Amino acid sequence: MIKKLKGSLPSFLLETEHTSYIFAVRKSGHLEHLYYGPKVAISSSEDCEVFREKREFELGNSIIYSKEHPTTLLEDMCLEISSPGHGDVREPFIELVMNNGSRSLNFLFDCYEMSHGELDYTTLPTAYSEDGKSEHLCVKLKDGGMTLELHYRVFAECDVITRSARLINGSPGSIEIERLLSTQIDVPFSGVSVTSFHGAWAREMNKNTASLTAGKFVIESRAGCSSNRANPFFMVHEPNAGEFTGGVYGFNLIYSGNHYAAVEVNAYGKTRITSGIQPDGFRYILKRGEAFEAPEAVMTFSTKGFSGQSENMHRFVSEHIVRGTWKNKPRPVLLNSWEACYFNVSEKSMVALAKAGKELGIELFVMDDGWFGERSSDTSSLGDWYPNQKKLPTGLKGLADKINALDMQFGIWVEPEMVNTDSNLYREHPDWTMEVPGQLHSEGRNQRILDLANPKVQNFLINKMTEVFSSANISYVKWDMNRIFSDAYSQYLQPKNQGETAHRYITGLYRMMKALVDKFPEILFEGCASGGNRFDLGILCYFPQIWGSDNTDAICRATIQEGYSYGYPQSCVGAHVSASPNHQTLRCTAQETRFDVAAFGVLGYEYDVRDLNAEQRQQIKSQIALYKQWRDVLQYGQFYRIYSGNLHQWICVSPDKRKAVGMLLQELMTPNTQSHKFFAYGLNPEQKYKLYNSQRKIDIKLFGSLINTMAPFHIKQDSFIHNVVAKYYKMDGEAESFTATGKLLMTTGVALSSAFSGTGLNEHVRVFPDFASRIYFIEAVDEEKPQENSELKTEVKTEEKTQE
Repeated sequence: MIKKLKGSLPSFLLETEHTSYIFAVRKSGHLEHLYYGPKVAISSSEDCEVFREKREFELGNSIIYSKEHPTTLLEDMCLEISSPGHGDVREPFIELVMNNGSRSLNFLFDCYEMSHGELDYTTLPTAYSEDGKSEHLCVKLKDGGMTLELHYRVFAECDVITRSARLINGSPGSIEIERLLSTQIDVPFSGVSVTSFHGAWAREMNKNTASLTAGKFVIESRAGCSSNRANPFFMVHEPNAGEFTGGVYGFNLIYSGNHYAAVEVNAYGKTRITSGIQPDGFRYILKRGEAFEAPEAVMTFSTKGFSGQSENMHRFVSEHIVRGTWKNKPRPVLLNSWEACYFNVSEKSMVALAKAGKELGIELFVMDDGWFGERSSDTSSLGDWYPNQKKLPTGLKGLADKINALDMQFGIWVEPEMVNTDSNLYREHPDWTMEVPGQLHSEGRNQRILDLANPKVQNFLINKMTEVFSSANISYVKWDMNRIFSDAYSQYLQPKNQGETAHRYITGLYRMMKALVDKFPEILFEGCASGGNRFDLGILCYFPQIWGSDNTDAICRATIQEGYSYGYPQSCVGAHVSASPNHQTLRCTAQETRFDVAAFGVLGYEYDVRDLNAEQRQQIKSQIALYKQWRDVLQYGQFYRIYSGNLHQWICVSPDKRKAVGMLLQELMTPNTQSHKFFAYGLNPEQKYKLYNSQRKIDIKLFGSLINTMAPFHIKQDSFIHNVVAKYYKMDGEAESFTATGKLLMTTGVALSSAFSGTGLNEHVRVFPDFASRIYFIEAVDEEKPQENSELKTEVKTEEKTQE
């Protein structure tokens, strides 16, 4: 709900189900931020006085705004937007260079509009409502001939408020935008903690928490994409906030390019939180009559800790970001050819791999890199999007038909944004790349970036991808982007416009993605950028899922997927089971662990299933069948982190709270530790549930020479006899089965079977070594209705028949 409060000066109240956001116009014309937090009762501008900071005199060594407003000190006020000049020396919201070279700005309140409708942005994706009627407030500020629109939207059921800005140049000449952010929140306190997510290739989304009592903490990307270095999602929270308690603000940005966020504590103990497009290297020339749109920023607040914040963000992403055919549709289990074949693909090998996958219950086969041009390594052919006739003699259509004949869907890998210099496309259009003519260009993965700031390049790629996607029955597309920007220079733009290159690239990318998604609404698109190098809400506006990381190691993936879970629902995260030893870490983990972790995402497989023995095939077949049985809960249930660290515990709960799936994962075993508890969360406290685990067999080779404590004769470790015994004899794993109320499962948890600690072993002991995991299933148990009456009626009817 959005309200203009009664009073002499406009004051605005934005309400969600559990939060309130309040700001007001001061007599000076500035917008003063008053409150964002738990829901409060307020009905008029006079009520806002309880929030407004009082001042009678100016502060020493400070700047007063004007003689008419001597107590307006912008440096010591909570504002909705800030700019250079007039005394505010903190992080600015907007920076412009005027025709006369001046940078001092003075945007003051002009008017406002309230409506029910979507943002009318033309260059950037925004959140949406199914009915197209999101509550919308537009506040217009003026400075000379320039208009700054501040857009606020309320998504009440998610406890989310979004903000964005649009600058319209009505001044006589052009202006240069050096910064236009998307949101600014000033709060009248400090001592907060900032949690952000950082990393690199193969180790994305590492959680980092810093305390901030003074100075500035910055989260940013200069990589040309949202990047694996620093995800645009972050949280600001009470220092003692936990998973389920404490006040937590969550912030994200609907943008896929260079981003910037800062949390700054000023000299007077106030904290400013800003986010938007990275200003470093950004300079946009805005001509008279033109408008510039800043990305939409997402904000939420919860008093229920990190999980409360995550619930809000998950619901918002699922309902107001992801859209189209695949929004709520179960995602298929796929098999990707990459780690099985790498570049060495052929029609014969692809069909054989797909057949092996079909026998396991896999629904979608994906041919990854290596199918086009003269592609046999990463040094050539990007840009030449036609099938290699030697590898695929019947083309994409012939291969797709063979895969479809197996009753499987068919998908392909593409990397449209890139080009190798050893390609026909580059030889024909060297001016289509982002590079400085005549200067050294530093490459990544032997490729260059096509200049999506150039409309000709956009049109070419839209047409070329349309040709590829319509050439066969393609059900899935993995859209990759395998390098960051270097020497970012558009050969299309004029020298004076080069500061627009990175942003125009992103708007060009969005234009391409929208055109192709609109043309092929039934295709399941998965975003990828060397894994999670572009995992953001901008991509999710077009592609419903993103490949979380090129690292498929289950232990690494547990931390990576946990990191994503703070801001993104599990239906958005592609997660694959791969070979052991793992191709990125050489770590050996059990098949059960690899499956258990990948199951808490969109499940896929990424290794050569042709090489499996009968036992492995049966194991994977059973796991896929189990995943399909619980797929609705795992993909679309509410995800909770119970605890993290050496022990990870997760749970997904169905929307009706009648079913749940949980996982317990141990990284390294602590000796002589037998007791573990499994805690539930999100259940109905009054409902009775049954909790149980899936039965599994224990490979006796896990015990090494300890087998001789049980064997009737001596068995040499790793000998022929040892392998034979292990092949035909498996120990039964522990069986867990409990019935309890939701309240009991959530408050006291379930004490699991005793874990192996080196002092004894039987079928009741939980074998839980390094890298072990367990999945637990929870189902509602309804009280049985008495059967006495029905039995009595049956007896009466029988008696009546006898008398007749």
